[in-house]
Amino acid sequence: MIPLVDLKTEYEKLKVEINQAIKEVFESSSFILGSKGEKLEEEISQYIGVAHALGVANGTDALLLSLEALNIGIGDEVITTPFTFFSTAEVIARVGAIPVFIDIDPKTFNMDPEQIESAITEKTKAIIVVHLFGQPAEMDAILKIARKYRLRVIEDACQSIGSSFQGKKVGSFGDLGCFSFFPSKNLGAYGDGGMIVTNHDDIYRKLLSLRNHGSSERYIHTQIGLNSRLDEIQAAILGVKFKRLDEWNNRRRELAQEYTAKLAGIVRVPDVGKDREHVFHQYCIETAPRDELAQFLKQKQIATGVYYPIPLHLQEVFVHLGYKEGSLPISESCSKRILALPINPMMTKEQQDYIISSIKEFFGEMI
Repeated sequence: MIPLVDLKTEYEKLKVEINQAIKEVFESSSFILGSKGEKLEEEISQYIGVAHALGVANGTDALLLSLEALNIGIGDEVITTPFTFFSTAEVIARVGAIPVFIDIDPKTFNMDPEQIESAITEKTKAIIVVHLFGQPAEMDAILKIARKYRLRVIEDACQSIGSSFQGKKVGSFGDLGCFSFFPSKNLGAYGDGGMIVTNHDDIYRKLLSLRNHGSSERYIHTQIGLNSRLDEIQAAILGVKFKRLDEWNNRRRELAQEYTAKLAGIVRVPDVGKDREHVFHQYCIETAPRDELAQFLKQKQIATGVYYPIPLHLQEVFVHLGYKEGSLPISESCSKRILALPINPMMTKEQQDYIISSIKEFFGEMI
């Protein structure tokens, strides 16, 4: 089976370095908030181009803590996209706020800035922007609206580390940027992990406390926080892999270019927006016989993925918000047509050629 993500081959290539990094953690006996985590925070803050980076337990906590750091809570409204992973809206509900969904741009799958203003009310406090599948959202238009209405902006960059808009890395535009190090991500741990970045000193100080039980001094607690810290073993692994991030993202772009060149006209291929550098966490095509194609490729020992089969506004847990089928038609249409193909830096030319030829075979195209 050709996998969507090939962590086994990746580990084989990095085994010596990763094992040594883990060994150093065991020898130090410092497993929480140690030097490996501090170094990774410094490296990522410099890479993203922000003042501060803070390791946390996972990408979901990064989003949750960001909302809490901005004092967003009961009765507040947060505008976001329904075409994303559940955690984006889950954290809004978790703090007692109300997710307000707007539809997406059919070309980029990111939120459509033209729909933001009509969704703003006196209760609106923030926008959570998702840079989906590795492609930056239209940040200049979004920030212009946010400034006009004095709204906070949180970037959900959990799928997009290393991508940029107008030459600037995602995560550096809003009040806070959130990253996930789930194993399948472009920069993935061998377990859960996440990071928050910000240029605000006061927000950073608050986050330091929030991630550690609301404590900035041992056994002294000034607020209700979480136990959400990036452990040293995962930080050590990420430190090794971070050195390859740009190389691996470049490889993803090469694979994406090959897919696009060979599949355009057969299926709808991704559209990279203007002034963006896409890092292709996922390479998603669109086609009407999506499910039939996925089954055919499975028989050919090719893994695929559907991201996402049910948009968030139609999820059972959000039925009380009053959205009906047809409310956000572009998100709903994409959810029925979208299919992710294998794309990872470990993929060989032979594997990709086989995937392309199999898709052409399904559609009866000449190879």
